[in-house]
Amino acid sequence: MAAHDPITLASLFDGIGGFPYAASFYGIRSLWASEIVPECVSVTRRHFPDMVHMGDITQLHGGTLPPVDIVTFGSPCQGLSVSGQRRGLADKRSGLFLEAIRIMDEMREATHGEYPKIALFENVPGALSSAGGLDYQVVLQSFTKAQIPMPPSGKWANAGMVRGGGVDLAWCV
Repeated sequence: MAAHDPITLASLFDGIGGFPYAASFYGIRSLWASEIVPECVSVTRRHFPDMVHMGDITQLHGGTLPPVDIVTFGSPCQGLSVSGQRRGLADKRSGLFLEAIRIMDEMREATHGEYPKIALFENVPGALSSAGGLDYQVVLQSFTKAQIPMPPSGKWANAGMVRGGGVDLAWCV
C-alpha cells in the first residue's frame, strides 16, 4: 500500500454503520458492508452512499469480495449475553461469528495472506464466560488458528493477549 492510498474497511453485521462512521473520522474508506436488516441498510446508504451492500453474510465468499485492510464486526450477541438464554456460540445467531472468521480466512487465502491486515471484533462481556469460557476459547482459536489453553483460573481476564498462527490478538472489556 502506497503512503497515499487510503486504509480500507469492510463492516460485517454492519447495523447502522457504527464502525464505518468511526473510521470516517480517520480517513478510512469503507468499501463494503454485510447487513440484512433493511432499515439499517437504509441508514448506511444515506450516510455512506459509496459503500456497497453485499447482503447476507452466509451467502458471501471472502475470496470474491474486494480485499480490505480492516474487517470490523459485532456479530449477534443474544447467545453470549448474560441477559439472554446463554446458548453461546451454539445459538444460531451468535454462531454467525464463525461466518465472519470464514470470510476473513477466504480473503486471506485469495490474497496470499495480505488482507485483511486487522480485524476488530466487538461483543458483550458475557462472551468471556459463555459456556464456562469455552466459547471465548473458540473465539481466540478461530482468530489465531492455534491451541489457546484455558487460563488456570478457568476464567478469561477482562484484558489480555495471545499469539498464534502469525496473528497477535488483544482484547479488552
